[in-house]
Parts: sequence; C-alpha cells; structure tokens
Amino acid sequence: MTARYRLDPTHGQFTVQAFAAGMLSFLGHNPTFAVRDFQGEVRLDPATAADAWLRVVVRADSLQLVDKVSDGDRRQIEDTMRGETLETAAYPEIAFESTEIAVGPPSGDNRPVRVAGRMSLHGVTRPAQFDAVLTPYTDGVRLAGEFLLKQSDYRLRPVVALGGTLRLKDPLRVVFNVVGWKGDG
Repeated sequence: MTARYRLDPTHGQFTVQAFAAGMLSFLGHNPTFAVRDFQGEVRLDPATAADAWLRVVVRADSLQLVDKVSDGDRRQIEDTMRGETLETAAYPEIAFESTEIAVGPPSGDNRPVRVAGRMSLHGVTRPAQFDAVLTPYTDGVRLAGEFLLKQSDYRLRPVVALGGTLRLKDPLRVVFNVVGWKGDG
C-alpha cells in the first residue's frame, strides 16, 4: 500500500556547493549554500519501495551562504546569487518531479534508487537524473544523495563577486539528506 511522506526542511541537510575559479580559487574558496526553505513529498510502498514518486520545490531566495566570510562579502555574494544569477524575483521556485524511480535490492534498511524526472530552474525545464539511497522507517523516510548540476543548462550566469576575484565554475554539487514524515494520503 502506497504511503505519503511530507519532506521536513527542519531535519536533514540540503546544500549547493559552487567551485571557485579566478584569483580566490587558490584559497580553495568553494562556497556552500544551504537550502533553508523547501517542501515536497515522497510516495511509495514502505515495504517494497514500489510505485515511488518524488516532488521537491525550493524557494530560490532561501539559499544562504554558510561559509565563514565577512558580513559585507556574505551580503554581496548572496545578493549577486539571488539578483543576477537565480533572478529570484522572476523565478521564485526551483522544482523537481520524478517521472521514474528505479529501486535496487535492499542493503539492510537502505535501498539504492535511481531517480529520473524533470528539473525546472530559472525558466528552463530539463530532464534530470540522480542516484540516491532511500531508507524507509515506521513513520518516515530518508533520501540521501548528490548530483552535479550545470548552471549553463538552465541559462544561469555563474556568480562573479568581490570585484571579479571570485568567479564560480559551471558545475554545482547538490547534496541532500532529507527526511519526510508519514502523512495523509
């Protein structure tokens, strides 16, 4: 029987890491942004993980730089990311919805999954796929994994900040370890 799990942004982690180029790249400054506001749900048969489905919606302006930088640098990097790169006023949401979830054989409580679907970001919708680990519990589910996202695939201009000394490369690493709690449905 299929159960529905609502994702809880207060549990787990969801981050986006950029990779530096330019003068600051030798310092290894690869900024990491935490996704602070997202919602979504997972549906699946908790016994078999069959008929799995996933939807996640991120509020684009909720990304916050988590690196230790001065308040002024933090403001500049976040303002540039929101205003010039993500253009959050025009594109307030980032969404992913699965079209297929292939479930592998269990390893203990964990099940490897390959999630295929459609990502909508910055007015562009494209096919997307990633591998993850799904762990069903009595009253919840955990989904953990990571994938690379190319900014150019979504017509995003990589951030250039701090007078051009910080430029970010095209690929971003998205890492998630999120929890959903069983709900109605």
